[in-house]
Amino acid sequence: MRSIAAAIACALLLFGTAAALAQAPPAQKPVPKTKPAAQKPAAQKPAAQKAAPAQAQVVMPDAEKIVLLLRTTLSTLNDALQTGNFTVLRDMAAPGFRDANTAARLAQSFSDLASKRVDLSPTSIIAPQLTQPPGLDKQKGMLHLKGYFPGQPVQINFEMLYQAVDGRWRLFGLSVQQGPATPPPESASAPATGAEKKQ
Repeated sequence: MRSIAAAIACALLLFGTAAALAQAPPAQKPVPKTKPAAQKPAAQKPAAQKAAPAQAQVVMPDAEKIVLLLRTTLSTLNDALQTGNFTVLRDMAAPGFRDANTAARLAQSFSDLASKRVDLSPTSIIAPQLTQPPGLDKQKGMLHLKGYFPGQPVQINFEMLYQAVDGRWRLFGLSVQQGPATPPPESASAPATGAEKKQ
């Protein structure tokens, strides 16, 4: 009897083990994997093929625009000199100019003009004279202007650098000084330009 009972117990144990193995997922069968969407070539093509936004072409401004740029800059500088507040001049400039200058630093840079109580308001009606042709660097989007506003007994000499930012010319560099009046050209009908000045 003992041998029969042992045989039955052994059979139940084996059956139980076999049933447990049958319920477990087979280890040999690989679970099918789906490709992540990010690995699909089609999903990456649109992002990779996005074209960069076209930059506005930098062109030389006409004579009227150049005069307007100069007068606007000097008018803003004049307001700063009269009030001691250079914030507007700084805020209207190109990002590179703003990064390099605080309002306090600009006040220090133009302290000589401020101490002499220089009034730049006549530049709003006087025609500027360029001492060299306007320079344009298309790759960097920079416009270089150098010349003076005539006056007696002194004139206002300037050198300005503008940068094209979002389709607008913004101040990037500025130098303004008083200087002795430039002698008038030999011919009264001829404009005073750098090309006509005697060396």
